[in-house]
Amino acid sequence: MVVARLSRQFLLLLSSTFVALLPLTFSGSDSEALLKLKKSLANAGALDSWVPGSAACNGPKGSWRGLVCQGSTVTGLRLDGMGLSGTIDVDALADMSGLSTFSVENNSFTGTIPGFNRLGALKVLSLSRNQFSGNIPSEYFVKMGALRKVRLSYNKFTGEIPDSLSHLTNLVGLHLQNNRFTGRIPSFDSTNLNSLNVSNNRLAGEIPSSLSKFGASSFAGNPGLCGKQVGFQCPSTPNTTSKTNMFLVAFMVTLGVILFLVIIFCVIRWRGKKQEVSEVIPSGSSNDAVEVPISMPAKTEERTNSACSDSKVPDQGKTSVAELVMVNDDKGVFGLTDLMKASAEVLGNGPLGSSYRVRMASGVTVVVKRMRKMNALGNDAFDAEVKKLGTLRHPNVLTPLAYHYRKDEKLFVYEYHRNGSLLYHLQGDGRQSGGELDWPTRVKIVRGIAKGLGYLHSEFSSRDVPHGNLKSSNVLLGPDYNPFLSEYGFHPLLDIEGLQGLFAYKTPEAIQKHTVCPKSDVYCLGIIILEMLTVERPSQYDDGNDGTDIVQWVASAFSEGRQAELLDTAIEGSRNSVGSMEKLLRVGLLCTETSPEKRLGIEEAIRMIE
Repeated sequence: MVVARLSRQFLLLLSSTFVALLPLTFSGSDSEALLKLKKSLANAGALDSWVPGSAACNGPKGSWRGLVCQGSTVTGLRLDGMGLSGTIDVDALADMSGLSTFSVENNSFTGTIPGFNRLGALKVLSLSRNQFSGNIPSEYFVKMGALRKVRLSYNKFTGEIPDSLSHLTNLVGLHLQNNRFTGRIPSFDSTNLNSLNVSNNRLAGEIPSSLSKFGASSFAGNPGLCGKQVGFQCPSTPNTTSKTNMFLVAFMVTLGVILFLVIIFCVIRWRGKKQEVSEVIPSGSSNDAVEVPISMPAKTEERTNSACSDSKVPDQGKTSVAELVMVNDDKGVFGLTDLMKASAEVLGNGPLGSSYRVRMASGVTVVVKRMRKMNALGNDAFDAEVKKLGTLRHPNVLTPLAYHYRKDEKLFVYEYHRNGSLLYHLQGDGRQSGGELDWPTRVKIVRGIAKGLGYLHSEFSSRDVPHGNLKSSNVLLGPDYNPFLSEYGFHPLLDIEGLQGLFAYKTPEAIQKHTVCPKSDVYCLGIIILEMLTVERPSQYDDGNDGTDIVQWVASAFSEGRQAELLDTAIEGSRNSVGSMEKLLRVGLLCTETSPEKRLGIEEAIRMIE
């Protein structure tokens, strides 16, 4: 008995020692595999920290650049935007047993897709914005059942979308836009697929019913596609054996001929005289413009090009109209005439109106928002409300400079910020042109948004919803990426129809109970946090017609312990910050609780973000 007990203790000690040494063994093999991978790459100067004799994960100088580690094991490679090219040594990747994420977005790799299909445990594969080309074999993804995210966009892939890709039951995100894929879109088996983009390819045929939840933007730029998403009905298959259909066609043709003859007869009788039938030639010029960016009551309006580029704000003529009312002279004093003589460029359109960039003769550039559906208050009450907004002063709140009141529309004038909106950097051209935000900058932006929102809540504590329209398109970024909140405080000004354009009215309490509250703003803050970390477009912005139900998606990932897979692969300097990112994701979820009673308050949210 004593011998048996000692034997068991010895075996237990031996096994625990083996387990303790196992990460070190993997660390060594991972380092060797990474060095092998580096040798296969060209222009690998960004990987200078990958040197023999140092620990790949958690060494004295930190982990090697581009690694995601759990303990001493490499679980992810995020080598985005490093100018890399050459050949990717898949043998080296296969030697890394813990690898689940591989991303080389925005580099210079060429040729056909490497043999990543040998990496059966891979969960995230991101190859976007390279120069990969050629066909992807139909069976390529057969042995990659663990894949959850596949990003192949902005390459030169040709041929059909691999059928094996459609059978990945764990797939939640697929981005194939801006390639040269042809043929039909396969019917996808995954019920978890929340994000899809196959736009700007050469696809044709009917969009499968399994993809009916995705909106038009997911399929745009494929003239051959048909289905309700793209507004083009698919041609029905003719039934050549149906004599009934043939009879109906013949009957309709005959009826049409008879009606035509009757009409001709009636026309001749109506004229009453013999006249030559003259050919009617359409008149008018295609050069007539029909769009006026900022309309004013005027005798003469200068028409503009419909693209609104380098156009003129229409002259009001000599008609007497209300002057521009300055509510904040921090950027100087100017009048309505200064705006009307300036060139205007359209920035965007939203549910409440349009925005224009206007550069005045003085050199000052402002943003003019042309707002509709603001008829809840008369002139005097409107003036009082907007002047309250003009008194606000906070480093994260964009205070209006001036306004112009008309019964059918109002103009708001704001300071212009060259870096544009947060949406531009997360979803638009700012990201595509290499303007990705690193992790410290994203933390700074989230903190600034929360503090600005907290200030509005303290200044307008008696209002139903202090901001009311907080979303990434209404967060502007200053030169140092300091965030500024805009389009706030409109709730008292809008009529019932206009209120529906506020993002606060997309929250669960607004949808279910037709009410909003200060915590509706907190829900909107939570959506921005989740968007900042995942760079998925929230379906909440589009009434569920496009994008990802980002709240449910992140909540499901947390419940399954795979939240690290959701993080944007473009976040630079993030190798030691995954834990902080996951904590901020958790804050985003607490801000987006369905019930306002369970949702964080704004001050509590600020404390957690800090």
